[in-house]
Amino acid sequence: MVVDAPFPIPLKRRRRLANIDPMEAERAKAQFAAIREKFGREIRVFETSALSPSSNEASNIEVTDDFYEFTAEDYYRILGTKKQDKMLKTRRIREAEEAARRSRITKAVIRVRFPDNHTLEVTFHPSETIQSLVDLLMKVVARPELPFYIYTTPPKKQIKDMAQDFFGAGFVPGAIVYFSYDLPKGDDTTDANSGPFLQQEIMSLKGLELIIEQEQQAEPAQSAPEPEQAAPSPVVQERKPSEKKPVKPKWLKM
Repeated sequence: MVVDAPFPIPLKRRRRLANIDPMEAERAKAQFAAIREKFGREIRVFETSALSPSSNEASNIEVTDDFYEFTAEDYYRILGTKKQDKMLKTRRIREAEEAARRSRITKAVIRVRFPDNHTLEVTFHPSETIQSLVDLLMKVVARPELPFYIYTTPPKKQIKDMAQDFFGAGFVPGAIVYFSYDLPKGDDTTDANSGPFLQQEIMSLKGLELIIEQEQQAEPAQSAPEPEQAAPSPVVQERKPSEKKPVKPKWLKM
């Protein structure tokens, strides 16, 4: 037999986050602010794991000849596409829609991945050109005297049009590009690709964002009061109305 508990079972207190040194968090914020003031950008640095070989194996999967067979469903889909071509939008409408899309997107978060698995994250405006990214890299890489290039993958495609803006390049709301030195094969190439790729001042930002996030998560957890347990409401028994005995009138005689 299961008996209901007379009082509600008290809830376990939530495990609080590890204590964060407030001074350490303030130093991290000050360091981010100094970098933002120096370069005029929001810059973050973090380390990423190497690409797993499973991603390359997935691209090498062979398909059978049945995959390329032209079916009746394909025919009707193409026929429907041709009917839609008759109702193409005018150039003015397309330009207006593109302008509306541009106005809704206010930033482009670009991540530059280096051969040593470190990633540089920078925020740009979508109307800025790719040359602004290259200019910033010239200021933060460890060896700016060496020629380099950036590319996208897969497939590997070197970015050459530096006058194109991030919106036109399809890099909004964000994109990942890769960094490589443009050197002939030799001893100097081996030394350059061994790293480090970023200056020590920029590498010092690594891990600081995590400290700030932990502090922000710990503040509401510490300030939130413990929920009070409501006292059980007393049970009120309903009283039944008392039944009155019938009274005989005086004039009635038995």
